[in-house]
Amino acid sequence: MKKIAIFASGSGSNAENIAHYFEKNENLNIECIYSNKADAFVLERAKRYSIPTLVFNRDDFYKSTNVLESLKGYDVDIVVLAGFLWLIPENLIRNFTIINIHPALLPSYGGKGMYGNKVHEAVVANKETESGITIHFVNEKYDEGQTIFQAICEILPSDTADDVASKVHALEYEHFPRVIDRLLFGS
Repeated sequence: MKKIAIFASGSGSNAENIAHYFEKNENLNIECIYSNKADAFVLERAKRYSIPTLVFNRDDFYKSTNVLESLKGYDVDIVVLAGFLWLIPENLIRNFTIINIHPALLPSYGGKGMYGNKVHEAVVANKETESGITIHFVNEKYDEGQTIFQAICEILPSDTADDVASKVHALEYEHFPRVIDRLLFGS
């Protein structure tokens, strides 16, 4: 049995998509969904799938071992960041395989402060002809870990940031669960 934990800060649509993808897989369990925001909608999505949740604050994450010990208690094989915005502390990086999805083709449009619509607005402002997703391992710097997978979408001159977001979300929903599946099961 493979075990994963998901970290999310907001809506949680990727977390729910992952839960749906693995819902009937008897060889995988989502042990817990972690969030740094008590009002994050991802916590409601977790309830739909009866996935336990843990909400933590900055001190729990950076100044204690509370989150680390919780993850160790679940004995997870991989930690999945699905819209989680804080830099991961070294104690987690040393103890777990952690992957992230970024809504752009790294190394472009990555780094601190580049997330969500901010990325899509920058892509449109710079008149890019393509964007996409990057799934990568997490290291001690924002969006600089080794790339696992990228997928590309075309950006039209008439596309708005919302149009780009829709195209990128479609790529996220299609590929993120499959990449997790491949990492864990080699499929």
